[in-house]
Amino acid sequence: MINIKRFVKHAINEDNGRGDLFYDIAPEGKFTAKIISKSEGILAGAKYAEILAQTEKIKINFLKKDGDKILAGDILATLEGRAAKLLSCERTLLNMLQHASGIATMANRYVKKLEGYKVVLLDTRKTRPHLRDFEKYASRVGGAINHRLGLDDCLMLKDTHLRTIDDLCEFVKIARKRISWVTKIEIECETMEQVIKAMSAGADIIMCDNMTLDQIREVVMFKDSSYPHVLIEASGNINLDTICDYAKTGVDAVSSGSIIHQATWLDFSMRVD
Repeated sequence: MINIKRFVKHAINEDNGRGDLFYDIAPEGKFTAKIISKSEGILAGAKYAEILAQTEKIKINFLKKDGDKILAGDILATLEGRAAKLLSCERTLLNMLQHASGIATMANRYVKKLEGYKVVLLDTRKTRPHLRDFEKYASRVGGAINHRLGLDDCLMLKDTHLRTIDDLCEFVKIARKRISWVTKIEIECETMEQVIKAMSAGADIIMCDNMTLDQIREVVMFKDSSYPHVLIEASGNINLDTICDYAKTGVDAVSSGSIIHQATWLDFSMRVD
């Protein structure tokens, strides 16, 4: 909650600059307004919008909640407050809702594709600077599960890391002694040879990066027969057209950065009554 308040305050200050020029000459009295959707999708951002309204002393009542399906023409929320406050935070409020809802909508499209498969959808760290918590929150609202929030919650060894490591087995042994006992180790692999090496070294998760479907099936078969406790993640240029093909391989998870970085904002507007 503290992080959300800090984020909201920074967003308001960013837009107001040295002060909204309308603020001191705005009409007195209370005004009401509505936030209306011009798009179809999944609503997200209400959690942030409520903190913004609280910060700016505006009353807001959401008629839809985070995760709800919305249609063009739907009234999402009603607002009441001073004209100066309503209008100075209008763009910030809409930006948050439109941005978050776009991500939630994209994530939900992927989730719908995976219905019927025992596969979870993961997002990635491909987020905009300073917006990771916000964008990952929107991804969760859409039904995805967060992958790493940062470098501190899972030790992932990608191809660039592996080029600096001479003895993977020894490295993993050292890592186990230094990182938290409950922290997982994930190793990125591009070939079956790398998979065998990573599993024998003690990886908890194998990321099949840009592998073909046949390669991934081979990885899953090897895992099932030799290392059943290891989790398998498929990653690399997976999109809405191909995600079901990856789900059919038997992997435990599919990750896609496009959930966030390819999401398109929904179109909302605020109308003063």
